[in-house]
Amino acid sequence: MNETVLLGLMPYWNPLIPPMGIACLKSYLEASGVHVKVIDLNIEPQFQEIQDRYFKSLMEYIPPEKQGNSLNIGMDVISGHLMAHQNHSDKNTYNQLIKQIVYNTFFTQLTDGQVQYLSEFMETFYTQLNEYLSAILEKEKPSVLGLSVYNTTLPASLFAFKLAKQFNPTIRTVMGGGIFSGDMDIHSPNYKNFLGRTPYIDKIIVGEGEQLLLKYLRNELPPEQRVYTLENLENPVMDLSNALLPDFTGLHIPYYTMVPSYTSRSCPFNCSFCSEKVLWGKYRKKNAPQIADELEELHRLHHAQLFLMTDSLLNPVVDELSNEMIKRNLSLYWDGYLRVDEKACNPDITFQWRRGGFYRARLGLESGSPNVLEAMGKKITPAQIKNAVSSLAHAGIKTTSYWVIGHPGETEEDFQQTLDLIEEMKDDLYEADCNPFHYHLTGQVGSDQWADEKRSRLLYPEEMNEMLMLQTWVLDVPPSREEIYSRVNRFVKHCEKLGIPNPYTLQTIYQADERWKSLHVNAAPSLVEFLNVKNNAAAFIDENLKIKKIVAGTVEIKDEGDWAF
Repeated sequence: MNETVLLGLMPYWNPLIPPMGIACLKSYLEASGVHVKVIDLNIEPQFQEIQDRYFKSLMEYIPPEKQGNSLNIGMDVISGHLMAHQNHSDKNTYNQLIKQIVYNTFFTQLTDGQVQYLSEFMETFYTQLNEYLSAILEKEKPSVLGLSVYNTTLPASLFAFKLAKQFNPTIRTVMGGGIFSGDMDIHSPNYKNFLGRTPYIDKIIVGEGEQLLLKYLRNELPPEQRVYTLENLENPVMDLSNALLPDFTGLHIPYYTMVPSYTSRSCPFNCSFCSEKVLWGKYRKKNAPQIADELEELHRLHHAQLFLMTDSLLNPVVDELSNEMIKRNLSLYWDGYLRVDEKACNPDITFQWRRGGFYRARLGLESGSPNVLEAMGKKITPAQIKNAVSSLAHAGIKTTSYWVIGHPGETEEDFQQTLDLIEEMKDDLYEADCNPFHYHLTGQVGSDQWADEKRSRLLYPEEMNEMLMLQTWVLDVPPSREEIYSRVNRFVKHCEKLGIPNPYTLQTIYQADERWKSLHVNAAPSLVEFLNVKNNAAAFIDENLKIKKIVAGTVEIKDEGDWAF
């Protein structure tokens, strides 16, 4: 096949792991004879510096009591600003929109001068992005440009597509990525508007992309069709037993703290606020020997001992994978998302997980209120949350907790129950992170129900759509948006008072790890220890094979809630 395919990720995305989707596409295409090169602008220092300076300046305008988890919710501001800057034609309307974006996130009014100062960072960003991409297009001369796109990378991705067409009108541009699981779900007005305004994007791939992209490159899909989905395939989901090892060649692995892998695709559950299952369809998983083989090979290739599993949840494989790693006497550590369930509440089981290399459990706890948990469809109770967190922490597994603030119907009493539960668990929480509830008109498990209630409205005026490209809908139900973000600020202050970290930098991660070691005898190794291993070929961590089970009080598992998922 006489194609030169360039796959890439644009700024801004959280630089925790190299782009997994691109690595999977590269391995699949290369095995089929397609020449692929990859770029990852998300780690380029010049763009990271602009982001850092933008946030620093923005925070100078926001009162400390309203900043909340600014490095999280602040991404909504910078991505909205980047989009508006690219599309605006009238300065006054543009300034008004940026003020509204900041107000709707931090509930603080900016002056025209402050908006103008922040907009200078946007100008610098696009000037440097133009120079960087032009040099790449000139050097590589790709016949196909494919970008993996997320909400926060959309502005830069659209700029890149337009620039590529200006550089070479015959280049084929292809867009995929996680953005189609949220604001641009294919049934939403955003999606229809997007198609009409992006003639410079030739093809759009929604969902699992390996087979679809290869078929497109081979001209095996209807040429008149602009959007390809799993419906275009005879076998709409990949058999993961035949999945190839992700190919990270060309991506700067040493920059990242972990190497990614995965055990499954989609999710076996149906939480109301989530869109994972809507995008990926049928749940599938690999078997434990295959997963262990892949981790061993990734360790051999990249000298990494710490892996981030990108699955929605590890629950269906955690037992089998732990047992397989113990059987092989392996010291490879893995970090991933876990749902509270009966096994997570059993200290004997979580100790086995720790021996098998389970390093950190990323727990979607969401709320301390039984009413909210029921409304979310979580099928767990606060008592089960406490037992699971205690059991995992007792084994030394880091417990990263995620919370959703302001789910429709959340009362002040419900929110206080969340704060109270966090206080009860403070010594067993490695970190606590929260997100305000985000509503999508379509694409969430609960979208249809909320739409039937006809309680949604646009966050920004219709006339702002030209600049924003993607509109945001909110629900006209309590709590209000302002109350939700006020609770986010209270959540952050509460965790700070309790000494529970929410680390974003290496320095704060180091401090969080030191705290964890002081609290738990079997604490998993620190991130710094793993980074030292990556930089020293002779180093190796094998403490998981040596940890001793601690005899302690029995964790009582009450028969509450629904364990039959």
